[in-house]
Amino acid sequence: MLDYVAQLTRDATRIGPAHHKELRRVGFDDRGILQITLIASWFNYIKPCGRCPRCGRVSRLEVQQLHIT
Repeated sequence: MLDYVAQLTRDATRIGPAHHKELRRVGFDDRGILQITLIASWFNYIKPCGRCPRCGRVSRLEVQQLHIT
């Protein structure tokens, strides 16, 4: 799984059927592979926002307006 996430982080365009086959071999099903992909992708997306003073910070009012709980 960690090799898959590392490759996803380095260059997601190089992820292919062989990666998914290896994940299935060690016990992950399609749902598990999707969850790994979504979580790793989200962290890869949000990680740079930690370097930006405002990015990623949402006020309580903005949360209420967006109906985020």
